[in-house]
Amino acid sequence: MMCIRLVSGQDKSWNHRANRLKRTALLRLNNSFRRLIKNAVILEPTAEAWEVNTLSGKAIFALRRGSLHCLLYSALTLIASATPLWAEPLKVGVIGSPPFVIQNGAQYDGISVDVWRAMASDNNLQFQLVPQPTPLAGIDAVERGQLDLLVGPISITPARLARPGVDFTQPYFFAKSGVLVHSQSQTLFSRLKVFFGWAAVSSVLVLMSVLVAVGSMIWLAERRQNSSQFPQAVLPGLANGMWFALVTLTTVGYGDKAPVTRVGKGVTAVWMVMSLIAVSSITAGLASAFTLFLSGATDGGIQSAAALKGRRVAVVAGTSGEELAERGQMRTISVQNLPEAVQELVERDVEAVIFDRPAIRYYLKSNPELAVRLAGFNLAEETYGFVLKPNSPLRTTLDVSVLKLQRRHAVDKIVDTYLF
Repeated sequence: MMCIRLVSGQDKSWNHRANRLKRTALLRLNNSFRRLIKNAVILEPTAEAWEVNTLSGKAIFALRRGSLHCLLYSALTLIASATPLWAEPLKVGVIGSPPFVIQNGAQYDGISVDVWRAMASDNNLQFQLVPQPTPLAGIDAVERGQLDLLVGPISITPARLARPGVDFTQPYFFAKSGVLVHSQSQTLFSRLKVFFGWAAVSSVLVLMSVLVAVGSMIWLAERRQNSSQFPQAVLPGLANGMWFALVTLTTVGYGDKAPVTRVGKGVTAVWMVMSLIAVSSITAGLASAFTLFLSGATDGGIQSAAALKGRRVAVVAGTSGEELAERGQMRTISVQNLPEAVQELVERDVEAVIFDRPAIRYYLKSNPELAVRLAGFNLAEETYGFVLKPNSPLRTTLDVSVLKLQRRHAVDKIVDTYLF
């Protein structure tokens, strides 16, 4: 016996409206009996009919007098049909470093964990967090079906996307791979060292070589006919020739020495033109050294990604840092986490650490006493997503949730909580 009769102002079949109502109840997981009663409005004082607003539109239920138990039975049937998207709690792997994954005993927090909780809340998903040793181990567990999902700062790389057994959600965070290097103290000696760098030393060597060459040619051309200014003896003659070349280079022109032969004058004319180029090169090298001296910077160390080639670097096992180090032809030492990698750097066992830039910033903020610094260049752009199976029914649902969170700037608010 039917307890509920659908009454509509339009001439549509009762079965069509009933099926439509049932589909709506199945899609809307939070459509419970409490909400049904809360939104109920009595049309007539006689309780002949109740009007109930649902998300699908207006439906009018005519309730026969004295059939309250039928209404309760029907409402419970709707609740039972609105089953969750996932019947059992999801097994969600978690891996990462602060600020993305922060472990306090059995409790997990952080950017990645908070984003996942917001997504799970939007879709009424129950889950249990399962810690993983490395990102690679977690990805393998998802591929084998041991985990339903893996959350954390998991970089979406070409190599990982090429694996047939795993897939990624829409990126929820965009970051960069950074490099942690030694922080050199700014002492007077460290500042003076720039004048012994290759830029300054090479400029001096070039200058001395050119002065010796020009001075020798002037001396050879003038020693017979102008021996008073350029003596025939080798050392005095070369010294005077170099002095003449230096005076001509700086355009001082004391006039104490001057060539009298045609060959000597020709060499001097060519040298005057070449001095314009020589002065520019020498000035550039010395200016670079003075700039480094005044700014307190150094010309040594790691100044670019290319400078890492062949150097010994520390990477966290199972992270995208391993791929970047291999691509850059670096010598790697694998460690279990970022603190171990930093310890290797502090003890001078490695020259740099490759890791996610936001995580490095957070670690340095928490440990300001460390004599290390974040390099001014990046190795690669990173996009973080959650890992799941390619055929997972969660795929579209989670993608939609990520986009909704980003449109509401919810992810930005979570990031600001931990990074700023």
